[in-house]
Amino acid sequence: MSIRLGVNIDHVATLRNARGEKHPDPYLSAISALKFGADSITIHLREDRRHINEQDLKKISKNKKIPLNLEMAANNEMLKIAIKHKPNFVCIVPEKRKEVTTEGGLDLKKNFKKIKKIIEKLNHNKIRTSLFINPNIRDIKLAYKIGTKCIELHTGKISNQIKEKKNYFKELSKIKKSTNLAYKFNIEVHAGHGMDYKTAKILKSVKFIKEFNIGHFIIGESVIHGMNKIIKKFKKIIK
Repeated sequence: MSIRLGVNIDHVATLRNARGEKHPDPYLSAISALKFGADSITIHLREDRRHINEQDLKKISKNKKIPLNLEMAANNEMLKIAIKHKPNFVCIVPEKRKEVTTEGGLDLKKNFKKIKKIIEKLNHNKIRTSLFINPNIRDIKLAYKIGTKCIELHTGKISNQIKEKKNYFKELSKIKKSTNLAYKFNIEVHAGHGMDYKTAKILKSVKFIKEFNIGHFIIGESVIHGMNKIIKKFKKIIK
Protein backbone atom coordinates (compact mmCIF):
# COMPACT_ATOMS: atom_id res chain seq x y z
CA MET A 1 0.00 0.00 0.00
CA SER A 2 1.34 3.45 -0.94
CA ILE A 3 2.22 6.01 1.69
CA ARG A 4 0.17 9.19 1.36
CA LEU A 5 1.98 12.42 0.50
CA GLY A 6 1.09 15.68 2.24
CA VAL A 7 2.67 18.77 0.68
CA ASN A 8 3.46 21.72 2.94
CA ILE A 9 3.09 24.98 0.99
CA ASP A 10 4.33 27.41 3.67
CA HIS A 11 7.30 28.52 1.61
CA VAL A 12 5.15 29.54 -1.34
CA ALA A 13 3.88 32.14 1.14
CA THR A 14 7.49 32.93 2.14
CA LEU A 15 8.24 33.78 -1.51
CA ARG A 16 5.12 35.93 -1.76
CA ASN A 17 5.86 37.78 1.47
CA ALA A 18 9.39 38.63 0.34
CA ARG A 19 7.85 41.27 -1.93
CA GLY A 20 4.83 42.05 0.24
CA GLU A 21 2.58 41.43 -2.73
CA LYS A 22 0.07 38.73 -3.79
CA HIS A 23 2.22 36.47 -5.97
CA PRO A 24 2.77 33.53 -5.82
CA ASP A 25 -0.59 32.53 -4.36
CA PRO A 26 -0.48 29.64 -1.82
CA TYR A 27 -4.08 28.76 -2.73
CA LEU A 28 -3.18 28.16 -6.38
CA SER A 29 -0.13 26.13 -5.33
CA ALA A 30 -2.40 23.96 -3.18
CA ILE A 31 -4.69 23.31 -6.16
CA SER A 32 -1.67 22.49 -8.35
CA ALA A 33 -0.08 20.17 -5.77
CA LEU A 34 -3.29 18.11 -5.57
CA LYS A 35 -3.58 18.05 -9.35
CA PHE A 36 -0.01 16.69 -9.57
CA GLY A 37 -0.69 13.89 -7.07
CA ALA A 38 -0.46 15.22 -3.52
CA ASP A 39 -2.95 13.59 -1.14
CA SER A 40 -3.31 16.57 1.19
CA ILE A 41 -2.05 20.09 1.82
CA THR A 42 -0.33 21.27 4.99
CA ILE A 43 -0.03 24.86 6.18
CA HIS A 44 1.46 26.16 9.45
CA LEU A 45 -0.19 29.28 10.83
CA ARG A 46 2.54 30.63 13.08
CA GLU A 47 2.13 33.14 15.87
CA ASP A 48 4.18 35.73 13.95
CA ARG A 49 2.45 34.93 10.60
CA ARG A 50 5.87 34.80 8.94
CA HIS A 51 4.53 32.89 5.92
CA ILE A 52 0.93 31.62 5.92
CA ASN A 53 -1.64 34.13 7.18
CA GLU A 54 -5.29 33.88 8.17
CA GLN A 55 -6.48 34.99 4.75
CA ASP A 56 -4.62 32.00 3.25
CA LEU A 57 -6.22 29.69 5.79
CA LYS A 58 -9.68 31.14 5.10
CA LYS A 59 -9.32 30.81 1.32
CA ILE A 60 -7.89 27.26 1.38
CA SER A 61 -10.23 25.87 4.05
CA LYS A 62 -13.26 27.29 2.22
CA ASN A 63 -12.56 24.94 -0.70
CA LYS A 64 -13.80 21.64 0.71
CA LYS A 65 -12.14 19.73 -2.15
CA ILE A 66 -8.76 20.51 -0.55
CA PRO A 67 -7.89 18.03 2.22
CA LEU A 68 -6.28 20.50 4.62
CA ASN A 69 -3.91 19.81 7.50
CA LEU A 70 -3.39 22.85 9.73
CA GLU A 71 -0.24 22.91 11.87
CA MET A 72 -0.64 25.09 14.93
CA ALA A 73 0.70 25.79 18.40
CA ALA A 74 -1.12 24.51 21.48
CA ASN A 75 -2.86 27.70 22.63
CA ASN A 76 -6.38 29.12 22.86
CA GLU A 77 -5.93 31.63 20.03
CA MET A 78 -5.07 28.86 17.56
CA LEU A 79 -7.80 26.61 18.94
CA LYS A 80 -10.42 29.29 18.21
CA ILE A 81 -9.02 29.83 14.70
CA ALA A 82 -9.09 26.07 13.97
CA ILE A 83 -12.68 25.69 15.19
CA LYS A 84 -13.72 28.73 13.12
CA HIS A 85 -12.19 27.50 9.83
CA LYS A 86 -12.61 23.74 10.40
CA PRO A 87 -9.67 22.23 8.47
CA ASN A 88 -9.94 18.46 7.91
CA PHE A 89 -6.96 17.84 10.16
CA VAL A 90 -4.90 19.66 12.78
CA CYS A 91 -1.34 18.84 13.82
CA ILE A 92 -0.27 20.39 17.11
CA VAL A 93 3.36 21.46 16.94
CA PRO A 94 5.79 23.16 19.34
CA GLU A 95 6.57 26.74 18.44
CA LYS A 96 9.38 29.06 19.54
CA ARG A 97 9.27 32.62 18.28
CA LYS A 98 12.94 32.85 17.22
CA GLU A 99 13.33 29.41 15.62
CA VAL A 100 13.88 29.27 11.87
CA THR A 101 11.93 26.02 11.61
CA THR A 102 10.39 23.55 14.09
CA GLU A 103 13.31 22.24 16.12
CA GLY A 104 11.79 19.15 17.71
CA GLY A 105 8.70 17.41 18.97
CA LEU A 106 6.21 18.52 21.61
CA ASP A 107 7.05 18.28 25.31
CA LEU A 108 4.06 16.08 26.14
CA LYS A 109 5.00 15.60 29.79
CA LYS A 110 5.18 19.34 30.50
CA ASN A 111 2.04 20.24 28.50
CA PHE A 112 -0.03 17.10 29.10
CA LYS A 113 -3.23 18.69 30.48
CA LYS A 114 -3.28 21.60 28.04
CA ILE A 115 -2.76 19.38 24.96
CA LYS A 116 -5.33 16.83 26.16
CA LYS A 117 -7.93 19.60 26.55
CA ILE A 118 -7.23 21.02 23.07
CA ILE A 119 -7.45 17.56 21.44
CA GLU A 120 -10.78 16.89 23.15
CA LYS A 121 -12.21 20.19 21.84
CA LEU A 122 -10.94 19.63 18.28
CA ASN A 123 -12.21 16.04 18.21
CA HIS A 124 -15.57 17.31 19.47
CA ASN A 125 -15.62 19.58 16.39
CA LYS A 126 -14.87 16.55 14.18
CA ILE A 127 -11.30 17.68 13.39
CA ARG A 128 -8.83 14.80 13.53
CA THR A 129 -5.85 15.96 15.54
CA SER A 130 -2.29 14.66 15.52
CA LEU A 131 0.68 15.42 17.76
CA PHE A 132 4.12 16.27 16.36
CA ILE A 133 6.50 14.31 18.57
CA ASN A 134 10.04 12.96 18.72
CA PRO A 135 10.40 9.24 17.93
CA ASN A 136 10.71 7.67 21.37
CA ILE A 137 8.75 5.19 23.45
CA ARG A 138 8.00 7.62 26.30
CA ASP A 139 6.25 10.09 23.99
CA ILE A 140 4.25 7.35 22.26
CA LYS A 141 2.93 6.25 25.68
CA LEU A 142 2.11 9.83 26.63
CA ALA A 143 0.36 10.40 23.28
CA TYR A 144 -1.76 7.31 23.98
CA LYS A 145 -2.67 8.61 27.48
CA ILE A 146 -3.59 12.00 26.03
CA GLY A 147 -6.02 10.20 23.71
CA THR A 148 -4.75 11.18 20.27
CA LYS A 149 -5.65 9.01 17.29
CA CYS A 150 -2.69 10.18 15.23
CA ILE A 151 0.95 11.26 15.61
CA GLU A 152 3.58 12.72 13.30
CA LEU A 153 7.15 11.70 14.04
CA HIS A 154 9.80 14.42 13.77
CA THR A 155 12.30 13.17 11.16
CA GLY A 156 14.71 16.13 11.32
CA LYS A 157 17.49 14.20 13.04
CA ILE A 158 17.52 11.20 10.70
CA SER A 159 17.14 13.48 7.67
CA ASN A 160 20.26 15.43 8.65
CA GLN A 161 22.20 12.23 9.38
CA ILE A 162 21.33 10.84 5.93
CA LYS A 163 22.24 14.12 4.18
CA GLU A 164 25.58 14.30 6.03
CA LYS A 165 26.29 10.62 5.28
CA LYS A 166 26.43 9.77 8.99
CA ASN A 167 25.32 6.54 10.64
CA TYR A 168 21.53 6.85 10.95
CA PHE A 169 20.69 3.29 12.08
CA LYS A 170 20.19 4.18 15.77
CA GLU A 171 17.67 6.87 14.84
CA LEU A 172 15.98 4.54 12.34
CA SER A 173 15.65 1.92 15.10
CA LYS A 174 13.94 4.52 17.34
CA ILE A 175 11.48 5.34 14.56
CA LYS A 176 10.70 1.65 13.97
CA LYS A 177 10.14 0.97 17.69
CA SER A 178 7.93 4.05 17.97
CA THR A 179 5.78 3.09 14.98
CA ASN A 180 5.40 -0.48 16.24
CA LEU A 181 4.17 0.70 19.64
CA ALA A 182 1.86 3.30 18.09
CA TYR A 183 0.35 0.56 15.91
CA LYS A 184 -0.33 -1.54 19.03
CA PHE A 185 -2.08 1.47 20.56
CA ASN A 186 -4.14 1.94 17.37
CA ILE A 187 -2.52 5.34 16.70
CA GLU A 188 -1.98 6.31 13.05
CA VAL A 189 1.62 7.29 12.27
CA HIS A 190 2.82 10.07 9.97
CA ALA A 191 6.39 11.33 9.47
CA GLY A 192 7.84 14.66 8.46
CA HIS A 193 10.50 17.35 8.69
CA GLY A 194 13.64 17.82 6.63
CA MET A 195 12.81 14.95 4.30
CA ASP A 196 14.19 14.60 0.78
CA TYR A 197 14.30 11.76 -1.78
CA LYS A 198 16.91 9.73 0.14
CA THR A 199 15.08 9.99 3.45
CA ALA A 200 11.79 9.03 1.79
CA LYS A 201 13.42 5.95 0.22
CA ILE A 202 14.75 4.82 3.61
CA LEU A 203 11.64 5.59 5.68
CA LYS A 204 9.16 4.09 3.23
CA SER A 205 10.31 0.66 4.42
CA VAL A 206 9.22 1.43 8.00
CA LYS A 207 6.10 -0.57 8.74
CA PHE A 208 2.95 1.33 9.75
CA ILE A 209 3.91 4.82 8.51
CA LYS A 210 0.83 5.99 6.59
CA GLU A 211 1.84 9.49 5.48
CA PHE A 212 4.83 11.70 4.75
CA ASN A 213 4.51 15.47 5.09
CA ILE A 214 7.15 17.28 3.06
CA GLY A 215 7.43 21.00 2.40
CA HIS A 216 10.72 22.88 2.13
CA PHE A 217 12.41 20.35 -0.17
CA ILE A 218 9.42 20.10 -2.53
CA ILE A 219 8.98 23.87 -2.83
CA GLY A 220 12.73 24.43 -3.22
CA GLU A 221 13.10 21.81 -5.95
CA SER A 222 9.92 23.03 -7.65
CA VAL A 223 11.55 26.42 -8.25
CA ILE A 224 14.15 24.65 -10.40
CA HIS A 225 12.34 21.64 -11.84
CA GLY A 226 8.61 22.37 -11.46
CA MET A 227 6.17 21.05 -8.85
CA ASN A 228 4.65 18.46 -11.20
CA LYS A 229 7.98 16.67 -11.64
CA ILE A 230 8.93 16.79 -7.94
CA ILE A 231 5.60 15.49 -6.59
CA LYS A 232 5.46 12.72 -9.18
CA LYS A 233 8.99 11.65 -8.23
CA PHE A 234 8.04 11.44 -4.54
CA LYS A 235 4.87 9.50 -5.38
CA LYS A 236 6.94 7.04 -7.38
CA ILE A 237 9.39 6.59 -4.47
CA ILE A 238 6.68 5.92 -1.87
CA LYS A 239 4.43 3.75 -4.05
